[in-house]
Amino acid sequence: MNLLLVFVGGGLGSAARYGMSLAALRLGWIAFPYATLATNVIGCFVMGLITELLALKFSVSQPTRLFLTTGIVGGFTTFSTFALETALHVEQGRAGLALLYAGLSLGLGLAALFGGMALVRTL
Repeated sequence: MNLLLVFVGGGLGSAARYGMSLAALRLGWIAFPYATLATNVIGCFVMGLITELLALKFSVSQPTRLFLTTGIVGGFTTFSTFALETALHVEQGRAGLALLYAGLSLGLGLAALFGGMALVRTL
């Protein structure tokens, strides 16, 4: 049952990630992986919110936790895509852009995670 919950949640998260990519393409954001950056930051923030809500505010079952975190948020965040895009920038001679992208993803992602946690702690 847990595997099924993660599978369904992952599908929902992946569909949302795909929607972010489509939106970025429609906006013409192709020179820099804005959609992946936004997805990683949003995903980290949501992970911070959910984990703190479940740890401090709500008592839910382990299957529910798996569905939300491993499933939906895990399917939504795109760090494997992040790694690929960073490597492609390096291989295409854009090491500075790769470093900027990696730094922003990591720094903003961690800040967003702590921001989500802090927000829940103030509620």
